[in-house]
Amino acid sequence: MNTLGKISTKTKTIIQGVGFDIIRRGSPVQRFHSNHYLRHNARRLEHLSSLRIPVAGRSILEVGAGIGDHSHYYIDRACRITITEARAENLRYLKKRYLNCHVQHLDMESPSHIEGAPFDVVHCYGLLYHLSKPKEALMFLSQNTKGMLLLETCVSFGENEAINLIKESQSSPTQAHSGTGCRPTRAWLFRELRGLYKYVYLPKTQPCHEEFPIDWTAPEKHKASLQRAIFVASNEPLENENLTPFLILQQTRHE
Repeated sequence: MNTLGKISTKTKTIIQGVGFDIIRRGSPVQRFHSNHYLRHNARRLEHLSSLRIPVAGRSILEVGAGIGDHSHYYIDRACRITITEARAENLRYLKKRYLNCHVQHLDMESPSHIEGAPFDVVHCYGLLYHLSKPKEALMFLSQNTKGMLLLETCVSFGENEAINLIKESQSSPTQAHSGTGCRPTRAWLFRELRGLYKYVYLPKTQPCHEEFPIDWTAPEKHKASLQRAIFVASNEPLENENLTPFLILQQTRHE
C-alpha cells in the first residue's frame, strides 16, 4: 500500500472509531438512511418487539434485506441469521457491514435454493410489494419456513381479493428490482397465507407511523400515500395475546 493509501486507511479507522463512517457518493446508504427510512424502520422494529414473539437463538432467513437495517434485531438476540438481497450494490455493503453473518444473493423474482433452509423464522419486511409475482414468492417463503413467517408489506384498501400490479423505478435501490411491484389487498394476502400455513394471525396493534392504518373501513381518513399491514403466519399455534387469528378491521397503536 502506498503512503497515500496508508493515510487514507488510518483516517478512516480514526473516524469510524469515534462512531462515524465514510459514505461514498452514490452509496445505497444514502437512500436507506434518509430521515424517512430511519424513522420508518425504528417504528417497525419497536412494534415487532412489542409483539413479544420469541426469536432468541433461532435460525433466521431475512429476505430483501436492503442494507441490513433490520438484521441487527436478530443478531442482538443471538440468532443464526442468513441475510439475502438481490441488488449487487446492497450485497457488497451487507458483506462489509456484517462480516460474521451469512450473506447470500437471492432474487425473489426467480428464487433459488438457500443454504441452511428451512429456517425457524423468515423475516420479510418491506419486500413483497416490490415483487411482480407475490403468490409465487409467498409459496417459496413457505417452503423455507420451519416455524413462522413475519411479513410486513404495503397493501391496498378494499375487501376484494386482488394483487394490483404497479410500475416502480427499477433504477432505485429501494424499489422493485424488476421494475414491477404490487399492492395486494389484505383479503388476498390472508387467503394466500392460510393456504400455505396452518395458522395466520394479525397483530391487534399497528406501528406508531402514519403509513399503518388502524381503521380499515375508512380509507378516506388515511392521509399517507402508502398503507401497510403486518401478518404472522405459523406452522404451529401461537399463544400470544398480541395476535388475533381474524382479519380484523380495527386495530390500535401499540404503546
